[in-house]
Amino acid sequence: MKGLYCRAVSDAEPKFVIQEMTLPDVLSSHQVRVQVKACGLSPLDLKLFRDVGMQRDLIPVGREVAGVVLQVGPKVTFFQPEDEVVGILPLDSSFSGLCEVIDTDEYYLVQKPEKLSSVCVAAALRDGLCAYTALHTHARMAAGHTLLVTDGASSFGLMCIQLACYHGAKVLTTSHSPQNHTFLEQLRPSVARVIPVYNSSSELLSAVMEETGGLGVDIVVDSGVHLHEGEEEVESEEKKLLPHKHDIISVLGVGGHWVTSHQDLQLDPPDCRLLYLKSASVSFLNPEVWTASSSQQGRYLHILKDIVEKMSSGVLRPQPEEAVPLYEATVAMETVQRHPKTKAVVQL
Repeated sequence: MKGLYCRAVSDAEPKFVIQEMTLPDVLSSHQVRVQVKACGLSPLDLKLFRDVGMQRDLIPVGREVAGVVLQVGPKVTFFQPEDEVVGILPLDSSFSGLCEVIDTDEYYLVQKPEKLSSVCVAAALRDGLCAYTALHTHARMAAGHTLLVTDGASSFGLMCIQLACYHGAKVLTTSHSPQNHTFLEQLRPSVARVIPVYNSSSELLSAVMEETGGLGVDIVVDSGVHLHEGEEEVESEEKKLLPHKHDIISVLGVGGHWVTSHQDLQLDPPDCRLLYLKSASVSFLNPEVWTASSSQQGRYLHILKDIVEKMSSGVLRPQPEEAVPLYEATVAMETVQRHPKTKAVVQL
């Protein structure tokens, strides 16, 4: 049985290789054996693996999986053979999600609704988890809140918009191209305003203040930020479209909450002073904490179950991803690693 693994070399591009993997003869007490039907590919955060002390020669690739239970351990209570399941493998899993059959603890899986396709849920589960974590766990979103989602046409941004609209929030978003702008304006339920930033990001502050009557927004969810003026000269076209941190702080209303995906965010004293004056707060979005610690395991499973049920009922409608065959997985993963906002899903 073969799986896809990453060979990380210091100061060099990671290499993705196919490796043979064998299954143990006996399942442990709470493990289930799953035949994988589809696996989503997300970029590997190699620095995170080093920070949490999980440095290995080969890091398994592909953790968002959907499949069918083949066998259960003696103390498994959640599942039985032939159940359709979906879940995210933990950081310390030894199995690549691209293996035909994997073993994992029952506590990382939930039942997959019958009418939800394996390819769809494997492709969108991670972004659904990120959106749920940002809006509910961090920002405590409620009906009537005003929300700004940057890059709303990205898979993560789209999940945030749909989840916020479902809960009765007023949503503003930014578009990074004319095509994305048209797509976002045609969304149903509709967003309150789509702000184009592909010509000039300077429109963001004035547009938000105009839309909110000068009060600012309750919640900002970003997909990355500029830290310093002048970064545009040395960064890619994609990063030039990111808002500056001062603009994000400026659009926050009193008591507002900023959820950021920027790992190395640096706030200068004037930034902190402005946040203090608004009594605003900042949270860092790291969805890996759900599987890195067991302290919130029950809550995590509840979130996963709610996400797949919302996908099944049409509340969350991810953009369809065309599945790639297993023999193209290495090339697809290389593309995802170079362009983190790119999505890929492999059908086994």
